[in-house]
Amino acid sequence: MTARAAAVIPARYASTRFPGKPLADLTGKPMIIHVLERAAQCRTVSRIVVATDDDRIHRVVLAAGFESRMTRADHPNGTCRIAEVADALDEPLIVNIQGDEPQIEPELVDRTVELLASRPDVPMATLVSPFAPGEDPANPNIVKCVRAVDGRALYFSRSLVPFDRDRAPGAAQPMKHVGLYVYRREFLRTFIALAPTPLERTESLEQLRVLEHGHAILCAEGEAHFTGIDTPEQYAAFVARMKSGTR
Repeated sequence: MTARAAAVIPARYASTRFPGKPLADLTGKPMIIHVLERAAQCRTVSRIVVATDDDRIHRVVLAAGFESRMTRADHPNGTCRIAEVADALDEPLIVNIQGDEPQIEPELVDRTVELLASRPDVPMATLVSPFAPGEDPANPNIVKCVRAVDGRALYFSRSLVPFDRDRAPGAAQPMKHVGLYVYRREFLRTFIALAPTPLERTESLEQLRVLEHGHAILCAEGEAHFTGIDTPEQYAAFVARMKSGTR
């Protein structure tokens, strides 16, 4: 099945830890433009739209030759902002690319889109990755995913799962969840209408709401090197990588 997807990139100016993050431009171009240029390299993405409620971001995106849509300012999260924009699109698959991931890897986006396109019985997909050397699987800031043998997500947790009790050969290894999502367009409205759930509140992980309500999430697998930028310190590290030509 040929995948046809639109990438919708939610971007807001307000941020507790890093105000104005999408427009940070110490590399010579705003961060949101880095994200758009990476998204444009995805084979499976036929359209890219920034979803923002901030006119400054909107104008910068348009000036760079990309598409931007102004959204309502009262959305509680990025998924709701994406759903508002997705309602006006024709593509059957919607990719949620975060506006603070300027080094997102296009091949991993394509892998996730193609997986969902191949499984019309599943409403959404995400990405998991092996842990990189030096990353601590026990770190609660890194979300883990446990999968079924057919690739469906069984659970997401901030705790170290699975627990390798006997250290037996062939035991399942912890997998890092990467916050890339692909939705069937019609499922987005279903998703945002779902009531919050106990496990979601406990772990503070929105994707658990989908599982608790009985919907499936497929997991593509790939070695992800990119990370989101949440703080000025992380942005400074990104700038240094760009200037040195490293990932």
